[in-house]
Amino acid sequence: MRDLTQGPITGNLVQMAVPIAVGMLAQTLYFLVDLYFVAQLGDAAIAGVSAAGLAMFIVMALTQTLGVGTAALVSQAVGRKDPNDANLVFNQSLVLAAICLAGTLIGGYALTESYMRSIGADTATADAGISYLYWFLPGLALQYVSIVMMSALRATGVVQPTMIVQMVTVLLNIVLAPVLIAGLGTGRPLGVAGAGLASTISVAAGVALLSFYFMRLEKYVHFRAGLWRPRFAVWGRMLNIGLPAGGEFALMFVYMSVIYWVIRDFGAAAQAGFGVGTRLMQAIFLPAMAIAFATGPIAGQNYGAKQYARVRETFRSAAIMSSVLMFVLTLVCQWNPGWLVAKFTTDPEVIAVGSRFLQVISWNFVASGLIFTCSGIFQGLGHTWPALASSSSRIVTFVLPVIWLSTLPDLKLEHVWYLSVASVATQVIISLVLLHRVMRERLAGA
Repeated sequence: MRDLTQGPITGNLVQMAVPIAVGMLAQTLYFLVDLYFVAQLGDAAIAGVSAAGLAMFIVMALTQTLGVGTAALVSQAVGRKDPNDANLVFNQSLVLAAICLAGTLIGGYALTESYMRSIGADTATADAGISYLYWFLPGLALQYVSIVMMSALRATGVVQPTMIVQMVTVLLNIVLAPVLIAGLGTGRPLGVAGAGLASTISVAAGVALLSFYFMRLEKYVHFRAGLWRPRFAVWGRMLNIGLPAGGEFALMFVYMSVIYWVIRDFGAAAQAGFGVGTRLMQAIFLPAMAIAFATGPIAGQNYGAKQYARVRETFRSAAIMSSVLMFVLTLVCQWNPGWLVAKFTTDPEVIAVGSRFLQVISWNFVASGLIFTCSGIFQGLGHTWPALASSSSRIVTFVLPVIWLSTLPDLKLEHVWYLSVASVATQVIISLVLLHRVMRERLAGA
């Protein structure tokens, strides 16, 4: 356990954010590695795997619900010097993770085909997405257990073990992807199914390694079978904090699904270009997201310890760091986005769509970094409903307008990207206003 109520805030942010960023990069490489090898199979395969990847937002919504609830309550317990409550929350989160795991497998296999048929640009795209999801669903389901363990460690200020585990699993995926997708060395290529299987095996290995760490090396929170009996009061505490954070990812699923639905008439190449651009954007967001993930435990421990001035300083430092990093990345995407997209496909049409997407959407980067930072502070304070309210604003500013735009005969892809930029600009203003209000109410003693 690391005490984040002591020492300089900026130093704590850097020491937490760097390992988190490395670990998140490893997670992102899962999808970039798959995308690289899947890209060799053609536009339909890229579009299918990218569209299937939208299902991850549903799983991420649930993992965020568990992860944010766990991290917020455990970090506040650490700040109060209350290890008993920290262990109770952690073990109850494992129970919820097991329930979500079972529900994801049952619901996923039941709904995959109808979901892909509804958003695929054509039959080949839908078939590729179905094949990928069937083999990736077990890996997605195991994410619940993985996220709970990593969130508990992050809440106690421990991030190096999760970084190492994530690096090991991505290396395993890098080894398995060409073997299973392209049949390297075996002569039995599985195509997109191999991509899903490679990721599932890698996630399972990561869960095994994290479990070993908790059983043999972790000192502050532990597996305790005696705490696995459902405690509904604890579930209520976790869900009150976690559900809004999960709702943010559920809304992201809605936004992305609407985009795929709106641009489906532009063909598989357009969906493929958007898919590649989106994966690259997720990788570009890693620095800001790492800072936000570090912000939550630091704010949470200091809030639990009633060191309110340090909570305010955490926001200021994180906001400055995130804005500077995202501004630099904006310049990179304005300069030559095609260079990034061309690393994953040689199709000129796909490159053109992906490049234009990154060039326009990069005007969102600084605003997105501030939104992530606000969410991190909301999580640390244990009050995440304002973050959900901020994200919900995009239903009015993006979803409804883009559906209307889709009815116009002269719709262009750029219209969708520019509308997204405008909606995020509105969202960041709402986030900052709500955060100011919440901090004024909850940190009145500062």
